[in-house]
Amino acid sequence: MNAAPPSDAAEEARAAPAAHLCRDCFADWRAPIGEGSGSAACPACGSRRTIAHAELDRLNVAHIDCDAFYASVEKRDDPALVDKPVLIGGGRRGVVSAACYVARLYGCRSAMPMFKALAACPEAVVIRPDMEKYAAVGGQIRRMMLDVTPAVEPLSIDEAFLDLAGTERVHGGFPAKTLARLVSRIETEAGVTASIGLAPNKFLAKLASDLDKPRGFAVIGQAEAADFLAPRPVTAIFGVGKALGGKLAADGVRTIGDLRRFDREALMARYGAMGKRLHDFARGVDARTVDPGGGAKSVSNETTLDRDVSDADALKRILWRLCEKVSARLKKADIAGRTVTLKLKTADFKLRTRSHGLPAPTQLAETLYRTAAPLLDKEADGARFRLIGVGVSDLTDSADADPYDLADPDSAKRREVERAIDAVREKLGADALKKGRGWTPEP
Repeated sequence: MNAAPPSDAAEEARAAPAAHLCRDCFADWRAPIGEGSGSAACPACGSRRTIAHAELDRLNVAHIDCDAFYASVEKRDDPALVDKPVLIGGGRRGVVSAACYVARLYGCRSAMPMFKALAACPEAVVIRPDMEKYAAVGGQIRRMMLDVTPAVEPLSIDEAFLDLAGTERVHGGFPAKTLARLVSRIETEAGVTASIGLAPNKFLAKLASDLDKPRGFAVIGQAEAADFLAPRPVTAIFGVGKALGGKLAADGVRTIGDLRRFDREALMARYGAMGKRLHDFARGVDARTVDPGGGAKSVSNETTLDRDVSDADALKRILWRLCEKVSARLKKADIAGRTVTLKLKTADFKLRTRSHGLPAPTQLAETLYRTAAPLLDKEADGARFRLIGVGVSDLTDSADADPYDLADPDSAKRREVERAIDAVREKLGADALKKGRGWTPEP
């Protein structure tokens, strides 16, 4: 049984019939939960991929997280990579965006500097990320999620919260069964695997989804939540970063169980508004609802350069290509953004970000570039940069994007030109037509 260890309260219910579910044929039945560590065989198909829990048929909040998503998509598209360690990321100076589970056996992890990952696993296959492809697969998966419930709150391209309350009659079974069918469909149609965390609330569901990866299905019920949380580090609480974690450690609070020594008022007096979250989460209480409008707040693209660059013209050529990628993602998602942000990282790893708000939201690469390039001009003061990125936030529906501007009569022409370029690329491929500002001169 892939579930959190039961508490004393849950032990009392062990002898009573509980819901069981087969993740292969989706049969469900009721029986006492056995004492052994292995899963009970499905009486319908004999599969051992079953799950049982005292609250299985009553829980409706889930977190679904695809397994090593970027690497899984690449392995799907190239079967020769299936058994090989795969790292998604830039060159040796970049970082690992994703590491497949084979690479993780060598100690490779996402956000690790690429040179360290390759030192740990020299035979790893390194693939540069293809965000447009990943976004397309993520969109396909998102549509599958929306087929089972409108209450889908995306967290990233490959993970989301779902609330399946009230869907039993529509789907002919309790939410856990619908979720098992959903991830099976994701695996069949999208070609990637996903793990499920099922719980009474978002905080516990997100913790659960990481317990049994890959292809996992883990449950944390309300009855065992307090005991499950007690030994876990306080940094497992959403919002507790390095700074707050250090402050808590200095105060003698290292585990979630340590927090339960303090009442709400004491925690709020010491840690401000965060104190209430610390108090509630430590007890497995999370009043946040699944918010379908709580998805991605920005769209961005960045690249770590193969060598440090100080020349403004060279940086602008790279900036243009990044703007085109961000624009393509906005158009594909049918959204637009109002605030453009330039991101730079100097050779000594100091981060610079500069933003500019637009009078109206945009999808256009040309508008993104015309907004970000002046920001870059101000920063290109001779400093050498190892990373450059551009993003857009304050996202909205594309219906309001790029209106005619009386103060800029050429704006309509630029919009039509870009739409024409998009049409050619749609027909002949992304590299069929390029603007000169993106070309890199021959050495």
